[in-house]
Amino acid sequence: MVIMSTAAAALSLTGCSAILDDEPEPCPVGLEVRFVFDYNLERANAFPAQVDCLTLHIYDSEGRYVATRTETTDVLADEDYRMTLDLPEGSYRLIAYGGAECGEASFSHTAIPAEGSLDTEVGMKLNAECLRPGSPKGHLHDHFYGSLKTEVRMAPERPTVTVKMMKNTNHFRIILQNLSYEPLDGRDYDFRIVDDNTLFDHSNNLVDNGTVTYTPWASGAISTGTTADPSDPAARTITEVKVAYADLSTSRLMTSRSPKLVVTHRASGNDIIDIPINNYLLILRSEHFGWCGDQEFLDRKSDWPLYFFLDDPMHWNQAYIKVNDWIVRINDINMQP
Repeated sequence: MVIMSTAAAALSLTGCSAILDDEPEPCPVGLEVRFVFDYNLERANAFPAQVDCLTLHIYDSEGRYVATRTETTDVLADEDYRMTLDLPEGSYRLIAYGGAECGEASFSHTAIPAEGSLDTEVGMKLNAECLRPGSPKGHLHDHFYGSLKTEVRMAPERPTVTVKMMKNTNHFRIILQNLSYEPLDGRDYDFRIVDDNTLFDHSNNLVDNGTVTYTPWASGAISTGTTADPSDPAARTITEVKVAYADLSTSRLMTSRSPKLVVTHRASGNDIIDIPINNYLLILRSEHFGWCGDQEFLDRKSDWPLYFFLDDPMHWNQAYIKVNDWIVRINDINMQP
């Protein structure tokens, strides 16, 4: 665990008592901080399982930087983990990031918080190497954000406060299958998701930063088993069904943006899929998920399998998206973003 602090915060975070004029000064109790990631469709705390490094920035009542605490060990996997803060009485804002302190981090600070800086100046940006085609960094390391305003008061023991986290990364597996069971290979197609979502402000809102293209970090073909050849009426011919796949990761999806999924057949140069991806994902917000709105649904769900069926390698026939046990078949929807 690493502790970075300004001179003004050195006493409050690294010492638990002070001596002034040779008289002991009572130590402020401070806080115990719990971190929870239950902002998911299951509404269950997945923080211990999914967050493998943690950064906490502390700001005072005027929004001035106080200190930063980080944790990178396996204590984060303990459901009972709490971060202990010794702070003077006062009002504070806590800003937390999960995933930024790891060696595999995909996001970094727009500016490192330092003495004199304000909470409104902190932000995150996607690292440029994550957007290079073919880079293993294209498989984004999961990234989380949380913020809390709280008070510190003298008390017999430290109260526990909870910082609620949300995930900013999404992972897609796109599957192409030929209706005639002809084998397909993801390496014969160019897959890309286009969006403007690489820069975040202090409140985790997206800031305009220019359109970028996310490309697969893995692609290929998978056998799904065998089936009777539909062209053989007597069903004497058994065909192995091979489907094409591509794995992509993106930053946060927002309803205020218009991300697109485009799939191009390399040999012909034809775009066989070109759709406003949010529209398709939001079809899944059925009555089963009626307790959350569109943006909340996009934020709570982060793994998206998409299945597309082709009449031939250059023509998309129909598609369905499967999330958990819910299947939505797509035949006729508004294609406009």
